[in-house]
Amino acid sequence: MFSQYQQQCEEFIVANMKTDLAHDLLHVKRVVKLATKIANEEQAELNIVLPAAWLHDCLSYPKNHALRSLSSLHAADKAIIFLRNIDYPEQYLLPIHHAISAHSVSGGVVADSLEAQIVQDADRLDALGAIGISRCIQVSSQLDRPLYSPEDAFAIDREADDQKFTIDHFYQKLLKLAASMNTEVGKEIALQRTRFMENYLQQLALEI
Repeated sequence: MFSQYQQQCEEFIVANMKTDLAHDLLHVKRVVKLATKIANEEQAELNIVLPAAWLHDCLSYPKNHALRSLSSLHAADKAIIFLRNIDYPEQYLLPIHHAISAHSVSGGVVADSLEAQIVQDADRLDALGAIGISRCIQVSSQLDRPLYSPEDAFAIDREADDQKFTIDHFYQKLLKLAASMNTEVGKEIALQRTRFMENYLQQLALEI
């Protein structure tokens, strides 16, 4: 059923997604692809998962914005207004709202449905692996943060601070994401991507 609404969702996200380089249409499409894969494995309701995946970042405040923690909730509200306007079936709207509001780490909303857990996993997976490294550097570059501390690049003898250094974000958040995955498929992909990131850090250490 969702296929008849997909083009409208894509057009809406293109028109409304105004944020950093790491949150663009390519990010959305990767999340949709991951969410579809996981949902098919878990036999979840695609009519909830897919619109939530497409619209999860229809509103996203910048990383250093005072309202950053409310991005997912405000995105959920905005998505539901749009879905009502295109006459998307009403029975799916509340679960879609929950799936979007629960997708973000910073939002602090517990994903208590399978569909919400899948969207959350898919979004977090896009912060890992080669894509995750690239997105992390994109965001940090926009915020004028250096790649690493010249005194202690890998936060061995100091507390990691990703407000100051790009690589510190790996230790504060990214390398911990695999442990937060909800689904078995999500966990498997997350572990593969995390190993890649650990190898990247080892290579970076050699080059430094």
